[in-house]
Amino acid sequence: MLPRGRPRALGAAALLLLLLLLGFLLFGGDLGCERREPGGRAGDPGCFPGPLLPRVPPDGRLRRAAALEGDPGAGPGDHNRSDCGPQPPPPPPPKCELLHVAIVCAGHNSSRDVITLVKSMLFYRKNPLHLHLVTDAVARNILETLFHTWMVPAVRVSFYHADELKPQVSWIPNKHYSGLYGLMKLVLPSALPAELARVIVLDTDVTFASDISALWALFAHFSDTQAIGLVENQSDWYLGNLWKNHRPWPALGRGFNTGVILLRLDRLRQAGWEQMWRLTARRELLTLPATSLADQDIFNAVIKEHPGLVRRLPCVWNVQLSDHTLAERCYSEASDLKVIHWNSPKKLRVKNKHVEFFRNFYLTFLGYDGNLLRRELFVCPSQPPPGAEQLQQALAQLDEEDPCFEFRQQQLTVHRVHVTFLPHEPPPPRPHDVTLVAQLSMDRLQMLEALCRHWPGPMSLALYLTDAEAQQFLHFVEASPVLAARQDVAYHVVYREGPLYPVNQLRNVALAQALTPYVFLSDIDFLPAYSLYNYLRASIEQLGLGSQRKAALVVPAFETLRYRFSFPHSKVELLALLDAGALYTFRYHEWPRGHAPTDYARWREAQAPYRVQWAADYEPYVVVPRDCPRYDPRFVGFGWNKVAHIVELDAQEYELLVLPEAFTIHLPHAPSLDISRFRSSPTYRDCLQALKDEFHQDLSRHHGAAALKYLPALQQPQSPARG
Repeated sequence: MLPRGRPRALGAAALLLLLLLLGFLLFGGDLGCERREPGGRAGDPGCFPGPLLPRVPPDGRLRRAAALEGDPGAGPGDHNRSDCGPQPPPPPPPKCELLHVAIVCAGHNSSRDVITLVKSMLFYRKNPLHLHLVTDAVARNILETLFHTWMVPAVRVSFYHADELKPQVSWIPNKHYSGLYGLMKLVLPSALPAELARVIVLDTDVTFASDISALWALFAHFSDTQAIGLVENQSDWYLGNLWKNHRPWPALGRGFNTGVILLRLDRLRQAGWEQMWRLTARRELLTLPATSLADQDIFNAVIKEHPGLVRRLPCVWNVQLSDHTLAERCYSEASDLKVIHWNSPKKLRVKNKHVEFFRNFYLTFLGYDGNLLRRELFVCPSQPPPGAEQLQQALAQLDEEDPCFEFRQQQLTVHRVHVTFLPHEPPPPRPHDVTLVAQLSMDRLQMLEALCRHWPGPMSLALYLTDAEAQQFLHFVEASPVLAARQDVAYHVVYREGPLYPVNQLRNVALAQALTPYVFLSDIDFLPAYSLYNYLRASIEQLGLGSQRKAALVVPAFETLRYRFSFPHSKVELLALLDAGALYTFRYHEWPRGHAPTDYARWREAQAPYRVQWAADYEPYVVVPRDCPRYDPRFVGFGWNKVAHIVELDAQEYELLVLPEAFTIHLPHAPSLDISRFRSSPTYRDCLQALKDEFHQDLSRHHGAAALKYLPALQQPQSPARG
């Protein structure tokens, strides 16, 4: 209440001030702009409407903590101040400047983390990127394939062998869960190219909420002696008071977190960085048993001794969600956050009252369609990814009025491929071992447990999923004791794109990743005989297959129309079910020609393998060497995808040998969308016929007059009743 006698104008001024203050509190001091780049103002090019991140709900109990906030002008001994206050913005990097980012990544799980991190970077970035990935063999195989098939414009990727760097850090005892790989950031100045002067170094468990170029721009604030840019550690770890007898490594104040680092590599090399960190580490290890936080402990010990090396970065560039985090003091004051760091071993399960907010932000990128990030940086012309120009030319030649346009477009689609999506242990080398190869989509996941019970050997499975479905699949496997126990099943995610199911592309992905000498080419809706895996290995050895004998072993296929039935344990039991009408030869009612050449009548009595001849529309399930011909990827959707493969095997003079004790049984399920379209659409069937004609033309080019024997089969019309 105003004192009596004060001018009414003063009351009006106070009311106006109160309204302004209320507006500031309600809108977080960011009126008219929900997400801004450093230095951005409402209405200018740095101000973007619509938040992908993030504003944490206000909490009146939160207070400023200057010790955890950043100030580009702070010296090594100063406390940080928040970058939310007025300060000169860093100059943006030159337009189209190439930004360099280094990441250490090892193993299957870490590779998945890298992809989510990269998605968040690509979502916001406006500059070309060069990723420098220090990887083990597993991560390199995964990420090389992924980036090659992702075909993101203006992104270069270089790989460095982590195994070659291990001797440089293996002498350091480390209790951190990251192991030796958690120490490798120490050797980046010597491992990365000598001409590379600056690099941003990131942990795999960070997520961007802003354009990475604004982080790169902070290099401009380095003094002539500063070489390492870091955000202060947002916990009391280095103060040594978390528990009794807690003895951390030495650090400057609270120390620094190394999840996000700006490195002036040129200055570190000139300063003798390698000798510097080694001497410091050896000295501290005389009294400390090991590092607890891997490279971070050693970085902090060096900075304690050489404080002039460090540049304090604003806290919003590394918001740390650890078990003992004090990050709330940072994000309660920030107008927007830049990088979220899940630096707890519990990751998304860390205890934090705002964890749901941060988790939802992370999950946005986890399930984000990576295909949408294949966008050009139109203002920054760059060398297109390998094969991109030819692909664009081929796509440009397609006629959208062509009734078969969907087929043509799907054939040209390059799908992102994430091989070994889950942890996988390669099988030990055995001369006659067999991998079951198959493909599936989300609606067939329920088949996996039964398949694992029937087939105890290695499997290579390609899954056609969206990014969001891939995460559902991950949770499905983790929740299944049967699937979680199988480390010899390799799952390869092919990301969904386009209207038609790329069945043969999926098969080729699974086939290419098989590691045994032989493969059983099956489908996911078939269950093999319980004894089939061992029987196949014995048959391969007995038949003397190999370079001297080129053969495809036929596994006779049957089907049941019942959703519940007692699976036969032997050929005798199967024949009893066949005679009782509980089983049929596969597609007996709809497409008997597909398996008639197997000669089931002869199989009933057979005691030894017997040879059969190729016939039109024959599509058996076979066991072949791993280096067999690949499936023809032009066949998408439904129809002739397996038939064409058997034609190619026959053209290459593979014997077709039927195994007398082998069998596999198809289980009933609802028809797929592609089967329904095949049955209902004459245009669909006409397009399939056009593909068959093109297939025969290519067959003739490769095999000459020998291909004439297949011409009548290719000219036969497809029956719409086929299922």
